[in-house]
Amino acid sequence: MTYSNPGRRITLALTTTALLSGATAAVAADYPDHAITVVVPYSPGGGVDIVTRIVTKAMSDELKQPIIVDNRPGGGTNIGMAYAARAKPDGYTLYMASNTLTTNKALYAKLDFDPATAFAPIGKIGDAPLVVVVTKDSPYKTLGELVEYGKQHAGELTFGTAGTGSSGHMASELLLRKAGFKALHVPYKGGSPAITDLLGGRLSFMAINPLEVISHIKSGALRPLAVLSSKPTVLLPDLTTAEKAGVQGADATVWWGLVAPAGTPDAAVEKLNSALNNALKKDDIIQSLAKLGATPAGGTPAQFDAFIKKDSASMADLVKSAGIKVD
Repeated sequence: MTYSNPGRRITLALTTTALLSGATAAVAADYPDHAITVVVPYSPGGGVDIVTRIVTKAMSDELKQPIIVDNRPGGGTNIGMAYAARAKPDGYTLYMASNTLTTNKALYAKLDFDPATAFAPIGKIGDAPLVVVVTKDSPYKTLGELVEYGKQHAGELTFGTAGTGSSGHMASELLLRKAGFKALHVPYKGGSPAITDLLGGRLSFMAINPLEVISHIKSGALRPLAVLSSKPTVLLPDLTTAEKAGVQGADATVWWGLVAPAGTPDAAVEKLNSALNNALKKDDIIQSLAKLGATPAGGTPAQFDAFIKKDSASMADLVKSAGIKVD
């Protein structure tokens, strides 16, 4: 005869649940108890890498544990992103997200992970608006003149970018769409060779993070036409905005934020979010980001999640309308 005791099964289930909850609470209380790794999908020395090191140093002080930067460049950031997405969701592997988090799903048809569901948002670090620049010998003195020429001579203008789907590419496509003109995209393997060709007069213009060209602007080699934002950039406070130049809705920024693999415990996410927000309030961090032309953001994981969803929808629409494809 088989004897079944439903009450005992319920008691065991409740006891098991209580033990698991207690274990989770204990882990949460101890978190973090060893080093945290942040995956950066770019080589050392670039803008995303610099922002990562500035912010994680301050977060490390808050969390009382080392934070190690793991650079995994390549594949349009998909190599680093995929690695982080598959990492154990325990709060000890994070990913430094930027614009490609919200563009790559639309750009790459055969990703073996979904950027939209692979991560748990921790918090937005900040953003910096892009600027439109031309060479010193360019006939275009204002953004309006550039746009007008583009309207009258469709396809004659060329713009360079750090590659298909890069922040500069998406910003340029947005400018074309909002201003109503056409230009030829010339993708490069990185921003430096594109800047070199712009300086050499082989490109008509670029939309780029001002940090990357500020030295050329100050030397007079490049002329900034407008900042792609409704507000000025701290690096070029006197530069007019695209809005004031007559182009509405062409706001384009580079942005950064921290995410963790989906399934990371809420308690760990909350601790990381708190450390990030505290770091972004420090005067030295604010000043360091300002030197990069960036404005700190901060906020809750839910707010960052809403930003990611909104930007993903906008980028998907832009990719489709512009017919952007990655070979």
